Amino acid sequence: MKHKHLIALDLDGTVLTDDKKIAAPTKRMIKRMMDDGHIVVIATGRSNRLSILYYNELQLRTPLINSNGALLHHPHDKSWGIHHTPLNRKTALEIVDACYQLNSKNVLATVHDHVYLDRFDENIIGFYGSAKKEDGFFIGGLKEQLKDNPTLMMLYPDKKHWQSLTDHLDDIHADVVTHWNWGAPHHIIEVMNKQMNKAEALKRIAEEYNIPKERIIAFGDGANDLAMIDFAGVGVAMGNAIDDLKTIAKYVTDTNEEHGVANFLANYFELPHPVKS
Repeated sequence: MKHKHLIALDLDGTVLTDDKKIAAPTKRMIKRMMDDGHIVVIATGRSNRLSILYYNELQLRTPLINSNGALLHHPHDKSWGIHHTPLNRKTALEIVDACYQLNSKNVLATVHDHVYLDRFDENIIGFYGSAKKEDGFFIGGLKEQLKDNPTLMMLYPDKKHWQSLTDHLDDIHADVVTHWNWGAPHHIIEVMNKQMNKAEALKRIAEEYNIPKERIIAFGDGANDLAMIDFAGVGVAMGNAIDDLKTIAKYVTDTNEEHGVANFLANYFELPHPVKS
């Protein structure tokens, strides 16, 4: 086999199909990678609570990159510790004020696996699966509820105010935050500490496993994957990826619906095609 590689997998739009499942060919290929001795990790914008089911489904025993790199931990090895690079609470509350001034529909902040939602919203709550305090979900004004430095923020501006809020983040907070837009139809803006991204978290893992950059394979589809795909020796954009990601990627594979991750790995490692096997 080829030398041991580190394989980083985004979830939504990459490993997951549009109905948020891991297709059988993809699951088989990921298992083959692990059986062959490669290091497979998830690198997602999701929190631990929204990604751990997929981590367990794939039977991973590796570190987990959550919140676009702002949180890195190992679910099975406490000696890894928890690498947390949150936003400053003062900055977060200033962003909340800007959202209020622009009459944004909602604001959400996470602190590790706890979720703080400014206003009740059935659709947002449905994504997280529970709005119970005992499950770490709190609803109410963030200026009162948020007591700690948040891992990540999600802003829900009205479409006509999206650009104004984006300009505010660039003009006032560019030195300390990074942000990206989910795009139509959502226009949700994710905000996090500028010091961290998926690439920085992946570097830590690569150093721990002594994997050189040229043997890092990373898959992604969105703006939050740009740093990781650019950093990886083998950066792979999905067929459904944004154009900016395809431009910087070393390779472009099939879409998430066409088993792009599995197909690329089969070709790269010269293995039987996973859909046919």
